[in-house]
Amino acid sequence: MCYRRIMNARFILASTASIAALLYGPAAFSQPSAAQSSPAPETSVQLETIVVEGQGEVAGGPVRGYVAQRSATGSKSNTPITAIPQSVSVIGREEIDDRKAQKVDEALRYTAGVTAQAFGPDPDTDWFFIRGFQATQNGVFLDGLSLFAYGFGGFQIDPVLLERVEVLKGPSSALYGGGNPGGIVNLVSKRPNGKTFGSIEAGINNWGNAYTDVDIGVSDKQGLWSTRLTGRISGGDQYTDVAKDFRGVIMPQITYQPTGATRFTAFGMYQALDQIHVGGGFLPYVGTVVNAPFGRIPRKAFLGEPDIDSQKRTQAMVGYEFQHQFDTWTFTQNARYGRMKGSQLGPYGYGYAGPGSPFGNGFLPVGPDNQLYRIGFQERSEVNTFTIDNRLERSFGTGALNHSLLLGADYKYFNIDHTQASGGATTISVTNPVYGAPQGPSSVYLDQNLKQQQLGFYAQDQIRFGGGWLVTLNGRYDYVDKKSVSAPGLLFSPSYEKTEVAFSGRAGLAYEFANGVTPYVSAASFFNPVFDANPNLTGGAAQPFQPETGHQFEAGIKYKPAFMDALFTASAFRLVKQNVLNPAPTVVNPFAQQQLGEVTSTGFEFEAKANITENLKVLAAFTAFDLETTKDSRPLYVGRTPQIVPEVTASGWVDYTFSEGLLKGVSLGGGVRYVGQSWVDNENTLKVPAVTLVDAAIRYKIGDWGVALNVTNLFDKEYVKSCQGISGCGYGDARTVTLSANYKW
Repeated sequence: MCYRRIMNARFILASTASIAALLYGPAAFSQPSAAQSSPAPETSVQLETIVVEGQGEVAGGPVRGYVAQRSATGSKSNTPITAIPQSVSVIGREEIDDRKAQKVDEALRYTAGVTAQAFGPDPDTDWFFIRGFQATQNGVFLDGLSLFAYGFGGFQIDPVLLERVEVLKGPSSALYGGGNPGGIVNLVSKRPNGKTFGSIEAGINNWGNAYTDVDIGVSDKQGLWSTRLTGRISGGDQYTDVAKDFRGVIMPQITYQPTGATRFTAFGMYQALDQIHVGGGFLPYVGTVVNAPFGRIPRKAFLGEPDIDSQKRTQAMVGYEFQHQFDTWTFTQNARYGRMKGSQLGPYGYGYAGPGSPFGNGFLPVGPDNQLYRIGFQERSEVNTFTIDNRLERSFGTGALNHSLLLGADYKYFNIDHTQASGGATTISVTNPVYGAPQGPSSVYLDQNLKQQQLGFYAQDQIRFGGGWLVTLNGRYDYVDKKSVSAPGLLFSPSYEKTEVAFSGRAGLAYEFANGVTPYVSAASFFNPVFDANPNLTGGAAQPFQPETGHQFEAGIKYKPAFMDALFTASAFRLVKQNVLNPAPTVVNPFAQQQLGEVTSTGFEFEAKANITENLKVLAAFTAFDLETTKDSRPLYVGRTPQIVPEVTASGWVDYTFSEGLLKGVSLGGGVRYVGQSWVDNENTLKVPAVTLVDAAIRYKIGDWGVALNVTNLFDKEYVKSCQGISGCGYGDARTVTLSANYKW
């Protein structure tokens, strides 16, 4: 959705510490093993493989049913989820397949603490808000390495490539450096698994959008080489008139493991998109949330220009993962280079057109034709990124304390060269759109080459003692260099250069009872570099902004019962985000900003996942929080709730497979999603009402063959997902029926 990211872009655009210091500044736990109960012996230890046998699980590997046991996202090491002193959610491959999620944000619809698809369906972007804060641009990671995005320069990962999706809630700077305060989404790729296998699936939905997936692995019998090829091609019509897409992705991989102590995996990925944008967004409040004199704007209405509307994007990645076990240390190195090139063109709506009004309005239409004001837009972006992470791990004992020590250093490079322009689009009727009117010229408001480099040193000590106590300490030091080179005279892309340093930490305390209950408390700090500056209109240098900073306190209970394969997590938190940009216009600079803002998020989350039997899987999630603007240069915002994000959400899903009788091989699944009310504006004068949605699935498997029918929004409720102001409302997903068939060998 163009306007969302334009606003995000404008919102963003308008020495090494000693090891001792690093060791004692906040982190995550590792379940004790026999090797951890005493100092590690001076012998080689065989590396864990990612093959899952029986009930076993390794962080990043396949999840059995819906219940993950371990994760590396909250600790950068193979750690039981119960031992991580923050709330962690894991959506495994089986859960993704059961609901036939076609995008990553679709996979997170049933996750506590996460608002997914906040603006409705948007095929070219995955939208996430975690604990009230947007994570789309600075909170997405792939295999533990940042997928930072800026403006329209972002990477989108197809879920067909993924083994699991993991959400670490709350600040993660102590492990990953600058990022989203509400949490991160870590996408974990499928990897070669030492087996020879294959899978092919084809499907089509009721809009005529079809896909074909392949996932093939070939390995030698000695376990020396293992390969995997995963891909998808899809395309067709979307749920709004005119909109359509064609896309594809392919990812080849190879793993070489000459000994039990060494493993190397190399991979490449290429993905392309060509589409006419989906409509249903950037619509007025009156005519979507509430009736206009003519009723409602049709949900399927396309209010752009079919002959000129387009988006094209290609992205490519190459990288590797290397791990080697020395006598007492394990060294791991991950690296990835990525390149993205994209462009967009086409007008979008922004309120009803009115006489004498330079911009549209979200209230009553003027005139008999119900004309929508539109803004012409075009952009082009080129992105180059490189990230590398190096880690050393060792387990040892000091007296009564058993340590799992992690030392690391990582480097991130991000470069975007982009332009954006807007201007004279014609109006269009929302009730009787007529296309083809010549569009006026546009003018460039942003022309920028932005570079960011971040070098970080971090340490983590996970300490066990006293028969059940768990202490996690993390500390991290970051050096950030950012530089913007822009065309002169453009207010939205001033030139500037700035370096900054930051320390972030995390500390956690927990106690693991024998009955599987683990209460915990944690405190964490974070920082997030702000890539924006106030232009100096008198000819001097621009004034770059300081990083956003803040902290979180969290307390919770994790329960893993012995009598059932399940995991229950309940957590309460208070999260504070400071140095938020606020407008501070002056006579000389009407676009000036200052960092006076503060937003707090205080809330409660509950999530339960259980494989009750081999045939019955269930999950439930509930979130309630108070999101509040506590400081702002605009008095009407103080004490109010920021727009877009609902403060209460709940969901549940049940899936049952018949293993005998006439229905043998049949699986039935059903879910309910409750999306609470949200505010249209930051002054809290208008609301988007709550909605309850139902999803369903039926599958049949016989031998190596399977078919499935999945339906989202079963009763086809017509609703608005959120509004970003009175002229920026977006419809939620329409009923989508997907029929698919697969064959596995």
